[in-house]
Amino acid sequence: MKKIDQLHQCKWMIILCLVILLEIFEKLLSILLPSQGIVYHIFDIFYSLAKIMLLLFLLGLIYKTTKELRQSKQKLNSIFDTLDVAIWSHDLKSDILLITQGIEKLYGRSLNEFYQDHNLWKKVIFPEDRYVLDEREQKLLAGEPVTSVYRIIRPDGEVRWIQDRGIPKLDENGAFVDFTSVLFDITDRKESEDRYRSLVEMSPDIIAVISNEKIDYINEAGCKLVGASRPDEIIGQSIFKFTDPKEINYIRKLIQDIFDKKSTKRFEFQVFGLDGHSIEVEMSTMPIQYEGRRAIQIVGRDITERKRAEKTIHKMAFYDALTGLPNRNKLRQHLNKLLTNPGNQMLAVLFLDLDRFKIINDTKGHSTGDLLLQKVAKRLKSAVPSDGLVSRLGGDEFIILIEDIDKKKVTEIAKRILDAFHAPIEIDQQEFFVTPSIGISIYPTDGEDEETLIKYADTAMYLAKERGKNNFQFYSSNLDDLTSRKMEIENGLRKALEQNQLMLHYQPQVELATGKIVGVEALIRWKHHELGMISPSEFIPLAEETGLIVPLGKWVLREACEQNKAWQNSGLPPIPIAVNISVRQFQDEQFVDFIMNTLDQVGLDPHYLELEITESIMQNIEKSTIILNQLKELGVKLSIDDFGTGYSSLSYLKHLPIDKLKIDKSFVDDIIHHMNQGAIVKTIIDMGHNLQYTVIAEGIEKEEQVKFLRENSCKIGQGYFFSKPLPPEKMLELIKSEHDFKLLNSYCATNLDIAENGTNS
Repeated sequence: MKKIDQLHQCKWMIILCLVILLEIFEKLLSILLPSQGIVYHIFDIFYSLAKIMLLLFLLGLIYKTTKELRQSKQKLNSIFDTLDVAIWSHDLKSDILLITQGIEKLYGRSLNEFYQDHNLWKKVIFPEDRYVLDEREQKLLAGEPVTSVYRIIRPDGEVRWIQDRGIPKLDENGAFVDFTSVLFDITDRKESEDRYRSLVEMSPDIIAVISNEKIDYINEAGCKLVGASRPDEIIGQSIFKFTDPKEINYIRKLIQDIFDKKSTKRFEFQVFGLDGHSIEVEMSTMPIQYEGRRAIQIVGRDITERKRAEKTIHKMAFYDALTGLPNRNKLRQHLNKLLTNPGNQMLAVLFLDLDRFKIINDTKGHSTGDLLLQKVAKRLKSAVPSDGLVSRLGGDEFIILIEDIDKKKVTEIAKRILDAFHAPIEIDQQEFFVTPSIGISIYPTDGEDEETLIKYADTAMYLAKERGKNNFQFYSSNLDDLTSRKMEIENGLRKALEQNQLMLHYQPQVELATGKIVGVEALIRWKHHELGMISPSEFIPLAEETGLIVPLGKWVLREACEQNKAWQNSGLPPIPIAVNISVRQFQDEQFVDFIMNTLDQVGLDPHYLELEITESIMQNIEKSTIILNQLKELGVKLSIDDFGTGYSSLSYLKHLPIDKLKIDKSFVDDIIHHMNQGAIVKTIIDMGHNLQYTVIAEGIEKEEQVKFLRENSCKIGQGYFFSKPLPPEKMLELIKSEHDFKLLNSYCATNLDIAENGTNS
């Protein structure tokens, strides 16, 4: 900018010099040449032309400069118009007032109203806030910038918060000659602060802030805790006034540790009230910045943890814990919202399944499979436009929803997704090649509701697999006549029970404190006569979809009960056997009668049957509560399986007759793989204890996980660290051997070879 200004100055200096030289040249001509000579006239003509050209050049330069100034002014006005801010500039000497257009948005009044009444901005200030004007005026007269915060009343009665930054200008005599004010609407921020402040003040939790070993803030609940009637009786007091003098060095060390590690600490501590009585408090502490200095925030342990847990679980309901992608619930919510008001736009649903993933997962283990899915999720997000929704349906299935699209555009996106998987995925210095098979359905051509669109995209995906995998296919009506693996599995599943293709394997549940087997979980396996071993993750969803889960579930229940009874008859000490129950089974009107009749026919004590249900039963809480209470009256044990992957309202959960909570494997993996280092697991364990539930962690594969769970009082564990699912005869041998799993590191390492039959479910 400085160089440009210098060039402009040089240009005008050159023009001025030219004018002066022309004048001198004219004088010299008049002296040296006769005024009537032809030479004089020729030079006079050239001189006149030079002056005309110079004049034209000057006019052009003036026009260009005027145009540039006008454009700069327009740009400046455009910038002011786009900003959610108003600028008020008042030259007190000339009484010239400049106000930007933004003031109309802030105050809800026209620009002319402010020009007509220069004091209008003061008149609309909320009466209780007008005291700021005196302080503001004093600082401005002293030449000091001042920031004022006050409320205004708009013409429609709405009250808004304004932040007003005033910048004065004084002349050499100290007189106030110019004033500029920048105004922002901070209503949202103030209301958020007020909401937070009211929550803190009205909270039943003890909330306090300490710094320099003194109390800077404490809420009403904290005051009541120590017997004070008002916060000012405590604020400013030394924290050691409320502690045992013997603990001073320990407290100082603890405070330093909190600042050094910059992390949350939870501990039990004894404090003393003003009257000297002692109080046992469970505290959570964390370092913060308070009024510009480092401080520690303290929250007393009470119902707050439940509230936080409920919010965390609610969030889990809409996002996949492993990949962070939206899950099935979020996808359906978003898709149904679009279908409610679709307008004229076309929508595309892409159903994506990873080829060869199950082989990698079974041979390399769930940890590798999980890392692979996380990297797949990142590639999908980078390949899909920002306005597309990438979600994980479960396992290795993903659904992508793209709005406002045509067939050509969705084809380009599908090709881009396939291209994204040309390169291998590297995990722990190993390269893995996975490719996607993609099925596509289009709204409204293929369907007009969420279920149909997903179903048809799924059908098209199976066609993509049949055609060699690693490709995409659009749904068409003739797909209904094609034979696919899905159809073959469905048909085979109907015959599997009759042809004795199904079997149960059993995985031990181990008491972490002692290493003793305290229960087993029955897990179904299917060996197809042509397709070989079929993963439960492949046929169970299909059984759910077709309704075959009900007869399948009855077979599993009876088989598990008979096996447990057989073990007891062989002399084994009785232990409960856990069986997974689907929502479809649970909704069966004859479900409770079937359980009762099965136990009676088999002769199994109900206490040794445990039913694992999912959080999805909360969708019909009234009916679910009745059924659960009936089962509880029978003496059957009840547990919530995969806890945290669905949505459970704690206000309902605490009233249900539940005995156990099973922490889902994805959260157990977080103990060593996720940045939160098991915070969610700790939250679920604490919540389970508060609700008087036994907590089981499933999917344990590492010794570090066992250590963490034991340290955080998790009672029971299950997973490949202890044993893979075993056939009945192998399970019998394991139970008879009375192994202590604390001493079985070599055995556990062997069991981590997941390449053999089965998965961790």
